[in-house]
Amino acid sequence: MKVLMFGWEYPPFLSGGLGTACYGITQGLSNNNVEVKLILPSRRGIVPETKTNIEILGADEIVMTEEFKSMLEKTLSFQKGTEMLSPFLSPYGTQLSGNEFFSRYQNVMAEIAGRDSGTILAFTGNYGRDLMAEVFRYGLIGEYLGTLGDFDVIQAHDWLTILAGIGAKRTSGKPLVIQIHATEYDRSGDNVNGNICNIEKYGMEEADRIIAVSYYTKNLIVEKYDIDPHKVTVIHNAVEKEKQLERLGIRKNLDEKYVLFLGRVTMQKGPDYFIEAANLVLKKLGNVRFVMAGSGDMMPRLVERAASLKITDRFHFTGFLNNRQQVERMYAMSDLYVMPSVSEPFGITAFEAILYDVPIILSKQSGVSEILKGAMKVDFWDVPKLASAIVNLLENEKLAKEMVDSCKNELRDIHWNNAGQKMKNLFHTLLFSNEF
Repeated sequence: MKVLMFGWEYPPFLSGGLGTACYGITQGLSNNNVEVKLILPSRRGIVPETKTNIEILGADEIVMTEEFKSMLEKTLSFQKGTEMLSPFLSPYGTQLSGNEFFSRYQNVMAEIAGRDSGTILAFTGNYGRDLMAEVFRYGLIGEYLGTLGDFDVIQAHDWLTILAGIGAKRTSGKPLVIQIHATEYDRSGDNVNGNICNIEKYGMEEADRIIAVSYYTKNLIVEKYDIDPHKVTVIHNAVEKEKQLERLGIRKNLDEKYVLFLGRVTMQKGPDYFIEAANLVLKKLGNVRFVMAGSGDMMPRLVERAASLKITDRFHFTGFLNNRQQVERMYAMSDLYVMPSVSEPFGITAFEAILYDVPIILSKQSGVSEILKGAMKVDFWDVPKLASAIVNLLENEKLAKEMVDSCKNELRDIHWNNAGQKMKNLFHTLLFSNEF
């Protein structure tokens, strides 16, 4: 079985859990004898996979052949005199027609069609100001790769790759599976980007199957996007069980306790609740330091809040940790990990903390809490209860150890190989049951 997979992040270039999950998924599928051709915007700096059934290709390496240009010309011709700007971007509704979103897409297509054969398209794979244009260009790459057809199933991850997945399905006729790691509602609450939501809904409707990383996410997909629940399969994420603690030689500070927040400093992750809880804890305990590891748009506001609370001597901002060793060092130094997310589809970092014998407090609004029954859980908004839980675990070492042991036991059967087997079974069902 061969899978054409569209991703956006991959180690060592990570912004969040998406790249970590995509790495685990490719390994899990490979170990179940599934051939994976992974397409990324760019693969510069990525070490080639040693496994013969994993191939990684950058979209910025694909040469614009005459066939590619001919395909674009047909798409542009189709657009003339209509409101639709691409046959594979026919929205489920008409609210997007004619707006800046599709105008930008039309400009991108015209620019590409005007290039000479033999050229390649530019991709950064970042999240900058040109992101939407890159997503459109990536969609065209998917449409082109679909014409080559040397695969059985298409798999796309989140909104960034949905257009590429749909394009490949349109030109190949092969089944499309979209895996949702996070939705726009997770990232932005009620202040969603309508264009992104429309891409997500369009992709979910066009997909033959949807993989949700948790029941929490499945329920959100059904409720917010009006998707048939029978179309959505839950396959939980897993974690790489190798850790570098022994080789790093990190020793914990016996005189002080370290409480860690690690993730994007954005509304979704609840960093403001973490800092308010820290303030309450520091009124009771003097030997605690709080660490916020990550970056995001809420950072300036939170630095100001820490200063106004007069806790900057006990609350530390590390900024973004740009390599895996820094992340593992942070886990190794910590005595408690807190994930106060407002909306967390999964939360692989909770698994990682447990691997380092770090007790955890999880938001009840998280997918990973479905698996780690032994973890302490609170509602993200209940700051007094969160602070009380932090104090309890820091002061009660026996309770903390029992939690870690319980969660480690629950992790025993959590493997990417198991997730890969479940995905393979899903693909097999699509291919041999005439359900697409």
